[in-house]
Amino acid sequence: MITRLYHCAMLGLLSVFLLISTAWGGGVWLYEGGTPDLGTAGAGRAALATDASTAGTNPAGMTRLDRSQMLSAVQGLYVNSKFDTQSSGFGGGDGGNAGGFVPSGGLHYVHRVSNDFRLGISAGSYFGLGVDYGDDWAGRYYTTKAELLTFGVNPGAGYRVNKWLAVGAGFSVLYATLDQRAAVNNSAVPGQAGLSDGKLELDADDVGYGFNLGILVSPWSSTRFGLTYRSEVDLEFKDSASLKNIGPVLQGLLNASGVAGSKVDIDMTIPQAVMFSGYHQLNPRWAIMGNIGWQQWSKFGKQDLTLSSTTATTFTKDLDYDDTWHFALGTQYRFAESWLWSVGVAYDTSPTDEDTRTPDLPLDRQIRIGTGIQYDWNQNVTVGAAYEYLDAGDAEIDQEGGPLQRPLKGDYDTNAIHFFAVNLIWKF
Repeated sequence: MITRLYHCAMLGLLSVFLLISTAWGGGVWLYEGGTPDLGTAGAGRAALATDASTAGTNPAGMTRLDRSQMLSAVQGLYVNSKFDTQSSGFGGGDGGNAGGFVPSGGLHYVHRVSNDFRLGISAGSYFGLGVDYGDDWAGRYYTTKAELLTFGVNPGAGYRVNKWLAVGAGFSVLYATLDQRAAVNNSAVPGQAGLSDGKLELDADDVGYGFNLGILVSPWSSTRFGLTYRSEVDLEFKDSASLKNIGPVLQGLLNASGVAGSKVDIDMTIPQAVMFSGYHQLNPRWAIMGNIGWQQWSKFGKQDLTLSSTTATTFTKDLDYDDTWHFALGTQYRFAESWLWSVGVAYDTSPTDEDTRTPDLPLDRQIRIGTGIQYDWNQNVTVGAAYEYLDAGDAEIDQEGGPLQRPLKGDYDTNAIHFFAVNLIWKF
């Protein structure tokens, strides 16, 4: 018993350590957490209910697990995001690869209380971003770095009403940090020609709260449908913006406008989301699954941190987003008694257009292709590995900017994310 508790604690600490850096470039909403459904590109995730990760994706699905179990997942992300500048008012390079390697993961646990009642908890992140273009690129007066790190804990419960219906609910606590930076164009101000760039920085954090609901319907033993709802989470990043290396003329103008030393208040609403999934076992070897989802990005409320003119009275600029739709389709094939192979594709519409898209959030339509394999080591332990490729689109940008920014136009000739994951399921 002591050995079992020790292993559980070590796996938990490993997952929490890896979860500290759960951000990536090219997108914000994370379906990927290193869990087995990475192999189906998330297809069927609200209806699969085959491991402890259902504690976070659909708490009603916990009632399908015959025993208590824990799932630990370790995931690596490699982001390859390169901007191709077509037009820039003040010159500069393309910024190179704004992405890089990011470790992440997740920890999930489901406890069997009775035949019909389960308790569970998920720890991880489903929201984050990160881009770093450097200080000399063409869009430096829009942003040089933007990083949103999130870590959430989501406890919940599931109850089986009868043999074909189960319900579940949970609540989430989400901690988030925002580090956003942009260059300030000193030399564009009369009387300051030749001065090097200044810097505008904001580093703040906040805690938000939300909840999730789930229903699992199993009209036949081979078929089930899942419907989930995840509430919005409100975050407020409020702190004084840091201005560094500002020329004397510009500093005087900013002092006169009142913007220098003012509080920056960036309100962000993580969108509420609805997902409907289906799963059908065609025969003992083959199964198919799919999703239809909706996310309310029109309430995202993300604000751009920038200094666009000498008469600016605020460092922020509201950004306009559209609601998005998600579609996914996948299949699983059990080619041997202990081996399960998965493959899937998914598509998400874009929340932005080229005239509203900014380099700190280069969001576009997303296409995911995933595959994975699970091996039942014995009746208590299953190990797995998965890979997913995400094509984040061209993400065209056509910004007019202000006198201190000038136009920025271009697109991302490379905008892809590679996900690699291994996971361990332990039943007891």
